[in-house]
Amino acid sequence: MEPVDSWIWWLLLAVALGIPLVVTAMPEFAMFAIGAGAAALTAGLGGGTVPQFLVFVGVSAALLVFVRPIAYRQLKKGPGYRTGVEALTGATAVVQETVDGGEGGRIKLNGEIWSARALHPGSVFEPGQQVDVVEIQGATALVV
Repeated sequence: MEPVDSWIWWLLLAVALGIPLVVTAMPEFAMFAIGAGAAALTAGLGGGTVPQFLVFVGVSAALLVFVRPIAYRQLKKGPGYRTGVEALTGATAVVQETVDGGEGGRIKLNGEIWSARALHPGSVFEPGQQVDVVEIQGATALVV
């Protein structure tokens, strides 16, 4: 029985590191798997054990240092759209009933009638005026 070439062991390691990547979605496993793939390439090109190991460590470390921060920034960024109440902030609405800073009034926002109050107590908005939604507090829109 012939001994198994070292490049096959490196490829098996790369595949083995891909399994927890799929299960946990942690990008570090991908970086180590790429390092193992680079070591397999080194072995396939005739590099010895020490160069294989150095390539594995070097490629993995370089990916961890340079690519990992970018990957985590992308993961934290989340989707590029807002939903729910966050999507209403910054929207334009039309005043339906006089809106002031005291008791407020009503606006039409995205086709729905909302309670509204002026953000600044002295402001008054008459029916038909366009206003911008600054914040949503409960079921009341604060407008300017």
